[in-house]
Amino acid sequence: MTAPGHGGSPSIAAPDYWWYRARADLLETALRDLVEGAGTALDLGSADGPSAGWFRQAAARVVSLDIDPRGLGADGVCASALALPFADHTFEAVAAFDVIEHCAPEAEALAEVRRVLRPGGRFLMSVPAYAWAWTDFDVANGHHRRYTRARAVAALERAGFTVERATYGFTTVFPFFVAERAARRLSRRPDGPHDIVEVPQVPRPVNAALRGLCGLDRMLLARTDLPFGSSVFVGATRAG
Repeated sequence: MTAPGHGGSPSIAAPDYWWYRARADLLETALRDLVEGAGTALDLGSADGPSAGWFRQAAARVVSLDIDPRGLGADGVCASALALPFADHTFEAVAAFDVIEHCAPEAEALAEVRRVLRPGGRFLMSVPAYAWAWTDFDVANGHHRRYTRARAVAALERAGFTVERATYGFTTVFPFFVAERAARRLSRRPDGPHDIVEVPQVPRPVNAALRGLCGLDRMLLARTDLPFGSSVFVGATRAG
């Protein structure tokens, strides 16, 4: 699931970082309706716990899987997204929040998701946005690619999914994202994947303010799709 040298999600060490908490809020607003009341579901990449709590509440029973055992509970499954240890048509829903960008080849990971989903099952995905935003952060995190909304939709359609919703997220804080990426390009050089990447240290009031700004995204996502942002959120149905 991950590139050599990269281990767990930074959220293992920083679960209260504003971005993880805001992403949970935005994902729930954008995608929960697609999986509410599902039976058996798979939380793929579930070492990133802060973003997936609502998903575990939406389904009757959730199996957690990650390649890194540090973020898994006692009943979690340690395995790769490229070889899911489940029979065909096992799940009614699968979530992969910031997982697929770590997978090479992409098509193999999506084929595995489709295989374990029942016909008509739902797949929820979030991925980082825009190839121009690639920096040492992506290298350190073991990313293979970043996406546009169109790129994410096309990948799922090629894999045999029908896309129900595709939107950007983190629109309100996007200017800060652009500035941060520009600063990284000027000051840092990629030095290879890290085990667990440290998130930026921000004062508690700033942490709260950034999450608060994302509340506007949440209100908008309840009504419409967002035209740009630093993440792409997609909800899709297994066709056939």
